[in-house]
Amino acid sequence: MTDITLAPIQPDQPSHLMATYGRQAISFVRGRGAYLYTEDGTEYLDALTGIAVCGLGHAHPVIAEAIAEQAATLVHTSNLFEIPWQTAAAQKLAEVSGMEEIFFSNSGAESNEGAIKIARKFGTQQGVRLPKIIVAEQSFHGRTLATLSATGNKKVQDGFAPLVNDFIRVPFGDVEAIQEAALQHPDIVAILIEPIQGEGGINTAPQGFSYLEEVRNICNQHNWLMMLDEIQTGNGRTGKYFAYQHTNIVPDVLTTAKGLGNGFPVGAVMTQGKAVGLLGPGSHGSTYGGTVLGSRVVYTVIDTIQKENAVENAAVIGRYIVDQLRAKLADKNVQVRGFGMMIGIQLPKDCAELVAIARDQHKLIINVTAGSVVRLLPPINMTQAQADDLLERLVALINSYL
Repeated sequence: MTDITLAPIQPDQPSHLMATYGRQAISFVRGRGAYLYTEDGTEYLDALTGIAVCGLGHAHPVIAEAIAEQAATLVHTSNLFEIPWQTAAAQKLAEVSGMEEIFFSNSGAESNEGAIKIARKFGTQQGVRLPKIIVAEQSFHGRTLATLSATGNKKVQDGFAPLVNDFIRVPFGDVEAIQEAALQHPDIVAILIEPIQGEGGINTAPQGFSYLEEVRNICNQHNWLMMLDEIQTGNGRTGKYFAYQHTNIVPDVLTTAKGLGNGFPVGAVMTQGKAVGLLGPGSHGSTYGGTVLGSRVVYTVIDTIQKENAVENAAVIGRYIVDQLRAKLADKNVQVRGFGMMIGIQLPKDCAELVAIARDQHKLIINVTAGSVVRLLPPINMTQAQADDLLERLVALINSYL
């Protein structure tokens, strides 16, 4: 292997990167499982996993071996040809998702773009001239122009007007608002929602997952497509392979990414039922979607999750973390919510500064979203010992803050 050593970046050295990220002043050079390491070997417990991406932890040996072997064999041929690994990956994903057709993309935003196109195609075939899609307040669907428009966050939309039209926004979990929208807008063709709002603060609907069942009934009533954004909640994150599997319903369109590649950039938009066949040859495509390498990664990630019983582990260890946090922080006026390894701790005040305090004083990587919610997205295969390590650091952090 070529030995390349990067020189340390000097504080006064100019950067040629666009300043689109408010980066933390730390760099990691190695990872293993639930831990990250800096150049000097300092160890950090990673309770964020690349924002719900590395569900099987860092540098998982099975995933690393598959990437290395495939990279040395064949990386890309294009979708002009049959790709056996893509076919195999689609079969695996269909088995765990309950969906029929799968299109591989490169990201969550691209997957949601595909869902939006499917909804519009469906509406057009129904004779709707200007199809509309219901979305939720406080949602997050991506940063392309269409997914940004669907997102319920004015801050991330600022400066990018005019946005894409024909999204109808309703409060998350409000079934009556959806029914009212149906009365006011006869050209609605679909609804796009997250089972749990990740960026919005680990928000669950007031009625829990039964909200999805109510939405399914409304979609059936009005002949809409039910489209679920499981970019963050999918791939075992909530203690089911997909969050909608906490119910008995199946969506018409399902999107995912993040944990699908365990760090490798890949996403998918999936269809079943009346959404099948809406996109045909020439109506959608992607140069890098479902490459040989990407498809083998997807296959290997799903296979490894299954063999390690990681979904079941996420449910058990996630419940343990939630129960322990509720018990240990019972006197701190906090609310702990979430499913599996998708956990939010709502503090009684804004707490963005906890990210730096956790990192510098407790060697713990966390995230704060929606201003006052500490977001935890640990590996779904986290062990009991690692969970106890996380609890010790996190409880000390919050106790010292409140």
